[in-house]
Amino acid sequence: MLADIIDYLRQQQRLYKEMLVMIDREGQNLQKFENGNAFESFQAKKSLLPQLTQSLERLKEQRISWQRLTPDERAKNPEVISLIRQNQDLIMKIIVLDRENEQMLLRRGLVPAQRLPSVHRQHPNFVADLYRRGAAS
Repeated sequence: MLADIIDYLRQQQRLYKEMLVMIDREGQNLQKFENGNAFESFQAKKSLLPQLTQSLERLKEQRISWQRLTPDERAKNPEVISLIRQNQDLIMKIIVLDRENEQMLLRRGLVPAQRLPSVHRQHPNFVADLYRRGAAS
């Protein structure tokens, strides 16, 4: 079971790093005023969204499985908690960078009205609250 958890966490870490690179590249293009790729970036992110949603659910399951182990078993495998934290950190970086990119798109008027974000997303602690709620579940 531990080997499965570790393999899964490493696999997801690669996915999150790939997503982070993609979103970072999008931000760099937006800063350089290269708006031509905005739609392509949106389509790429849209195709990864189901993967990310499924991955987050599975990450939560893996964390719960890890927490169910005895303290002795967890102490023998500190790599797991490290991988969980690294994955959570990558997810938060993805969310923050994507939010910054979205703000740049909004400022430039490149987001159609029907795609404008919810008013709730403009609250400064919204992401942190979501993260805390997800960690508590």
